[in-house]
Amino acid sequence: MKELQTVNLGLTAYLPTWELQQKIFNLRVGKVITDVLLLTEHQHVYTLGKSTDESHLLAGETELKATGADVYHIDRGGDITYHGPGQLVGYPILDLNNYYLDTHRYLRDLEEVLIRTLKDFDINGRSEENYTGVWVGSDKIAAIGVKVSRWVTMHGFALNVNTNLSYFDRIIPCGIFHKGVTSMERILGNKVNIQDVIESVSLRFGEVFGIHAITIEKDEFLSAINNLSNEKIECLQ
Repeated sequence: MKELQTVNLGLTAYLPTWELQQKIFNLRVGKVITDVLLLTEHQHVYTLGKSTDESHLLAGETELKATGADVYHIDRGGDITYHGPGQLVGYPILDLNNYYLDTHRYLRDLEEVLIRTLKDFDINGRSEENYTGVWVGSDKIAAIGVKVSRWVTMHGFALNVNTNLSYFDRIIPCGIFHKGVTSMERILGNKVNIQDVIESVSLRFGEVFGIHAITIEKDEFLSAINNLSNEKIECLQ
């Protein structure tokens, strides 16, 4: 069975994590390492994908930054979204050559991972045919935006666990005017242990993708990644 290295990075700034993604992506394209799932909570940040319509910012970038949030234009698909503490962000870096060459199916499989995760907490999530992401009622609880190059994936999903939803008031999330956002905390009426959510995501990811998820300690993983080079190829186990 294929292996997936799952790494919990904890709370991170966006830019260093994007740079880490890029490094892992390059190693995966070169078949130096196996598939990786990075899990993190970001410090407050707004990210604008390649399809962003500037009219979907209800506040200017200067005003957004005044809230203490960073703002980045990035290379994923999709529109504008927010990341912050209490939101579980997942970055799967997978070689789809080992699964299927179908980006749409990949997006739907990511949704299925999150739908099964929510079910573990007695929340009935669903996908919608004309949108990406996961919904509870008419509200979006998880956003998805990816990049696929040479059939290796980057970026991923963001699941609102204990997210401060007021940060979404300054944008039209994912460019969708007529729907709201929600979180696991809002639905359940209490804070959710994000470590429990991480464990569920790892389990359900393995189920959906038919892969054996192995948890790797952050420091061990980062040290191994930093030590890899073209002259000395090491396989992470």
